[in-house]
Amino acid sequence: MSTPADALTSTSDAAVIDRVGIWEALNRDGIIANKGAFSRDWVQQLREDVDTAYAEARGRENGAVGRGPHRWYVEIHPEALRGFVDLADHPWVRAVCETMLGPDYQIVEVGFDVPEPGAINQPWHRDFPSPQVTRQERRLNSLAFNVTTVDTDEDMGPFEIAPTTQWETGEDFDHEMFPDRSNYPRYEALAVRKYPQMGDISARTALTIHRGTINHSDKSRPVLVLGVDAPGAGNDEHHDLAVTRGFWESLPDRVRAHLSCPVVDELTPITQKHTIEGLVMGDAEG
Repeated sequence: MSTPADALTSTSDAAVIDRVGIWEALNRDGIIANKGAFSRDWVQQLREDVDTAYAEARGRENGAVGRGPHRWYVEIHPEALRGFVDLADHPWVRAVCETMLGPDYQIVEVGFDVPEPGAINQPWHRDFPSPQVTRQERRLNSLAFNVTTVDTDEDMGPFEIAPTTQWETGEDFDHEMFPDRSNYPRYEALAVRKYPQMGDISARTALTIHRGTINHSDKSRPVLVLGVDAPGAGNDEHHDLAVTRGFWESLPDRVRAHLSCPVVDELTPITQKHTIEGLVMGDAEG
């Protein structure tokens, strides 16, 4: 694996972002975080937009897709979020994308996961089979950015991830996504639980083996997802992003350059396509 050309990036915020640190952490652990990237007021606005979109999606057929009992995923169009540009153009988000995916990265997914009260353990999994470029060249060609809309506590079903497992080929996994249960003790020995707080952003490869855990609380835990591809990664085939002309024209050039979705006169609500059948029932022993 080559290393990023620029070790340090200066941003308009006068912060300095360590590209080598980003590269090393994502290749080593499969996940990295930026604490306090946004204000709590910004996250509260995000939560309002997510709640509105969630209510709309659950009110129509195929508006939300199950990711396990009491656990849902909803894909939305970018302009459903008042803070979309703030997120897409955040200096740290840009630096991570450029470092890992190259200057021509594309945003292919905007959505959110909602583990509701009563959600059980998911089976250990990755979100899609490992692509050839990762198996053969040990190069990551997609990332998922996550923004929590709540302060995550232990009883809320924290996200759990097994660092370093992004490099497993998965050729012996069920559907190349679900490792055999005999491997669970190894993943549990590696596992790290994440407790992000309002304002934090994380970036991860969806190939690192992970799961949502049991939500013992009486609160839901919505988490925004921003999916980004390197050129040719192909994950855009699983998503239906679009923007209206007015929204497109309002975007900064620097954001438009990374958004190649259709520009339309009127948006059509998204019918969820990115189903992961192995998650629907949750972990039988969860």
